[in-house]
Amino acid sequence: MKQEKKTSSKPNKKAKSSNEMLNLSLLKQLCHIPAPCGNEGPLSEFLLNYVKKESKNWRCKPKMLYGKKWQHNLILVFGKPSTAVFAHIDNIGFTVRYGKQLVKIGGPVCKNGFKLIGKDGKGTQQAQLHISINSKTGEKNLTYEAKREFETGTELSFLPDWRENKDFVQCCYMDNRLGVYTALKLAETLENGVIVFSTYEEHGGGSVSYIQKYLAETYKIQQALICDVSWISDGVKAHKGPVISLRDSLIPRRAYVDRIINIAKKNKCQFQLEVEGSGGSDAKELQMAEYVWDWCFVGPAEDNVHTPDEKVSKKDIEATIELYKVLLRNL
Repeated sequence: MKQEKKTSSKPNKKAKSSNEMLNLSLLKQLCHIPAPCGNEGPLSEFLLNYVKKESKNWRCKPKMLYGKKWQHNLILVFGKPSTAVFAHIDNIGFTVRYGKQLVKIGGPVCKNGFKLIGKDGKGTQQAQLHISINSKTGEKNLTYEAKREFETGTELSFLPDWRENKDFVQCCYMDNRLGVYTALKLAETLENGVIVFSTYEEHGGGSVSYIQKYLAETYKIQQALICDVSWISDGVKAHKGPVISLRDSLIPRRAYVDRIINIAKKNKCQFQLEVEGSGGSDAKELQMAEYVWDWCFVGPAEDNVHTPDEKVSKKDIEATIELYKVLLRNL
């Protein structure tokens, strides 16, 4: 996801979800499976089992690419694809160094008392984040407090705390479990396209580089949508639909973005435009690829970025799913 940006935004208390019956039980399941960069295996296995079970009810059953060759990535190929959707499955977190020291994975917001969870050879354990200041350097020292020490190298994630009302859903790792959820809902009716559940996005990337090469050489695909979560800002509001990003730290080709905007307008899909000067996503590896790729970031915006309290409008979730279905039919 786009890296942390400090903004403030007050939700519109009068806004209501267009569908109060929206079932987010699958999203809740996804948010409760820790998958920090480098240890995405548990979520990858969940997705593999889910697709094997549910794809028999989808409009088109996909070809599934997974296994040792693909590490913990999962690729679904539908029909005759011309567009690829990338949704990363990893999350931010922390690595236990020595003793109770912690090293960041990606860019988590750090605050005293944040609840963490991790699993090592002795079992699963909860902990609390502790921050102290080095008196000599002024640098922050990250440690944890728990009943016992974790084994060195254990990955810790935020402890999930699911909250839901008629307008919003809130939990850690909406980034990017919500992108994964959107891609799975898209898969139910998708006839032609590729869905990539990628890894390592939050800590430098790497997997999209070899995946894009395979897709370009095997299926001649040259265009992509980045199914990820952006941030609420002074120009992006809750309940106003998903963002179509005109730029972040990278700049997509305007002709391709204009096609996406025109398709959305023609089909009367709700959306809002985003312009930022920082942040990134899986798109960076497509931008730098040796093959020709067009890409555009399309996804809902959240409050409380990279914290345990990421908050997204239900109305925006619905609008995102609808926009993706429209775009994959028309790109």
